[in-house]
Amino acid sequence: MTGPDANANVGIVIVSHSPDVARGTADMVRQMVGDEVPLAWCGGNPDGGLGTSVPAILDAIDRAWSERGVAILVDLGGAETNSEMAIEMLPEERQGRVLLCNAPIVEGAVMAGTEASAGSTLEEVRRTAEELRPA
Repeated sequence: MTGPDANANVGIVIVSHSPDVARGTADMVRQMVGDEVPLAWCGGNPDGGLGTSVPAILDAIDRAWSERGVAILVDLGGAETNSEMAIEMLPEERQGRVLLCNAPIVEGAVMAGTEASAGSTLEEVRRTAEELRPA
């Protein structure tokens, strides 16, 4: 395989209760790292209101899938709970390659994307994003 391959880098998924927040955060990441990182977002509930959806999270994981793994960044507790449920629903061989990052969604996603674009491992991507956690 020659040339840049986005799937050679860890993927990033952004899960927000607001589709606008998720889309805007993804736009920031994309502007920072281009197409070097598989990136997907989801936000809002199926009725168009605030919330998150397990099927939408599973779809986002598929869209950002990389054999190197996928880091998920979330905004609120419900997004975290639904992301954990989505991870549990993945095929067993994928479950261990998807990690939640305990980090601020915007700053964490930008830092995770930047780290992923450098070819870092999934654990390195998570650690970099989580360095932004308040003490």
